[in-house]
Amino acid sequence: MIETIRAAFVIARRDFTAIIFSKSFFFFLLGPLFPLGIGVAAGGLGSQVSRDIDNSIVGVAIDRQETDRLLAARERLAKSLGEKALPELVVLQDFSGEEADIVAELRSNQSYTAILSGTLAEPVLTGSSRDVERWRGKIGLLAETALSQPAPVTIQTRLVEQTSSSSERNQLVTAQGGQALLILLTMILAGMVLSNLVEEKTNKIIEILAAAIPMDAIFLGKLFAMLGMALVGIAVWSTIAFAITLLIGANWSALPSPAVGWPLFGLLMIFYFSMAYLLLGSLFLGIGAMATTVREVQTLSMPVTMGQLLVFFLAYSSITKLGQPVEWFAVLFPFSSPFAMIARAAQMDNIWQHGLALVWQGIFTMIIIRFSVMLFRRNVMKSGQAARKKNLLARVTGK
Repeated sequence: MIETIRAAFVIARRDFTAIIFSKSFFFFLLGPLFPLGIGVAAGGLGSQVSRDIDNSIVGVAIDRQETDRLLAARERLAKSLGEKALPELVVLQDFSGEEADIVAELRSNQSYTAILSGTLAEPVLTGSSRDVERWRGKIGLLAETALSQPAPVTIQTRLVEQTSSSSERNQLVTAQGGQALLILLTMILAGMVLSNLVEEKTNKIIEILAAAIPMDAIFLGKLFAMLGMALVGIAVWSTIAFAITLLIGANWSALPSPAVGWPLFGLLMIFYFSMAYLLLGSLFLGIGAMATTVREVQTLSMPVTMGQLLVFFLAYSSITKLGQPVEWFAVLFPFSSPFAMIARAAQMDNIWQHGLALVWQGIFTMIIIRFSVMLFRRNVMKSGQAARKKNLLARVTGK
């Protein structure tokens, strides 16, 4: 094991140095300028996910008789305006309507966007500034309809810094951004593993290396060398992006904070990108082991690229379904696991699950590498079981 690690380090250092100090690396750093359209497409899906989570439930804490009139008014207006145009009203049973109780309920219960209290003639809407401004007009319309009066009803407002519902929406934004960034970086960078291996197969360099170093060490070394190159590129891009945001005076405090906090979230972004890169890179190594020409590489890699997009959309669409079977499938399926887990880091504050996920992804990466090495030995080195049987048959038959 120690000798394999040492050999892998030699290969990684060789490949890393050759790539970083090449002229083509500068043009590689310009790569993110081209696939920005993916971010635009992801934004369209993100708006749909936002609509799924933005359920707009308003709790009602007023007199029971007035509540019945308000619910009847909503039912009448929904027929003409549509269900989505009005907030869903939920009656709060045995609720005092005191300000302290209302604020506590909003901060503890993630279901409610805002809470309506007071009376129909003098209603009070409590919630975050965003939700109050969004629904105060519709609540006023409901109150006027319930009272059957043409005079406008003045809505009094009480603002709270952040409700549980608004906090959930903010964390959703962070989860969407983290996933989109991971898939963008992985798609840009992972394909270089395949091109590097095919090039060395064509030049017969890989066979020379295999004569002196175990194949496991060669594959590990190449994989981690390309990961190091990718991290260098990300560091350069991040520095440029940070400098640009400082120049334009961006408001950093306006960024929605993830559940685990920004320092740990940034660290998990690095870990999950590394695992997504290693998983996809190890799969590309297996493809490179089967391909002998550039045309074969293109043919074999296309299904993987399309499958990568499907995996991302699986994880992206499960953001709003925490704990449901589809979300658990995205978490446990190795290729979608990094994307699903970074979304969990934005929305859930427990840390232990990330350790388990990283171990599971690492184990699966090693399984794929071992399988890729086996394919390479069979197809290129001709040292597998099938090759031994063929050599034995040739010796027996004399051909």
